[in-house]
Amino acid sequence: MNMKKLLTLILLTCATTVFAQFDTHLATAKAEYAKGNLEASRFAMQQLMTELDVQIGKEVLALLPTKMDALNANIINDNVTANTGLAGCLIHREYGSQEKEARIEIMSNSPLVASLNAILAMPFMGNSGDGSQKVVKIGGYKSILQKSVDSETNVENYTLQIPMNSTLLTLYADKSNETEVLKWANTIPVDKIAKMVQ
Repeated sequence: MNMKKLLTLILLTCATTVFAQFDTHLATAKAEYAKGNLEASRFAMQQLMTELDVQIGKEVLALLPTKMDALNANIINDNVTANTGLAGCLIHREYGSQEKEARIEIMSNSPLVASLNAILAMPFMGNSGDGSQKVVKIGGYKSILQKSVDSETNVENYTLQIPMNSTLLTLYADKSNETEVLKWANTIPVDKIAKMVQ
């Protein structure tokens, strides 16, 4: 019980700090705009947007499953980064251990979304003849599942890409099989994440 209280206190402190930074950036942007210093105002707004992206990323991390079948999340390696001017926000979570591992990466404003949507719009492009790529549906979203096989060890690795508006959710699964990957992917609350990042 004491651990829960401590964790709650830490989260409240962090949230208060984030809101204070948000208010500071907003006040700076308004003040610089009033002075006619548009460059400084724009920079403060970019900082504000970066803070928002990071906060949204942390909320998305809270939505991700803490366990995918037998794979536990390595929460200590969770990461959220925001890039002003490039891609929006990158969210990262790892699962499992060296025997079997997976990771989720979510990138807002991903430059790959347009090409993936083009592939998904043409079924003959989405499904390869050799079975290395196919279109699947996860949480109501068309997705591309790609399989690669290590030529030396015959170990199968999978990449599942789920475009959601301008955001790309990618599940990487090493040393696994298609059934496992699809089972893991269906534990991800894709619809909730899509609503949060739009």
